[in-house]
Amino acid sequence: MPEETKRFRFLRLEVWQEGRKLYRLVSGLVRKFPREEMFGLTSQMRRSARSVCANIAEGSGRNSDKDFAQFVEIAYGSAAEVASDAYLAFDEGYISEAERDQLLTAVETVVSKASGLYRKLSPTASGAQRSALRAPRDAGS
Repeated sequence: MPEETKRFRFLRLEVWQEGRKLYRLVSGLVRKFPREEMFGLTSQMRRSARSVCANIAEGSGRNSDKDFAQFVEIAYGSAAEVASDAYLAFDEGYISEAERDQLLTAVETVVSKASGLYRKLSPTASGAQRSALRAPRDAGS
């Protein structure tokens, strides 16, 4: 195991690693947004993507799985915000369809990993709680 991953538990978590990739993707895309969006969509997308990593990291430092699971839920919600903002950025013409789809794929990866971690942390969660954290499925599935 690389020395760096021994420092913090979250560094070993796939959901945090995927969240980090999502943040880098968002940061790269929002650089080309218009200046008037600097304090709007640009800032919100960066904060939402950053929140995924921050909540996984903070939760991993908690003393109980129940507390950690709550932070995983928040990270999931932040990833969903990025997905929503990807559609808005596309609607405004700030990103291409291919860029939107790339963002949505990254978000789907994050929410899938978050769902899996949540299930591990909350084996007794009700079916309704678990289904709220399932990765989105195609309507045709």
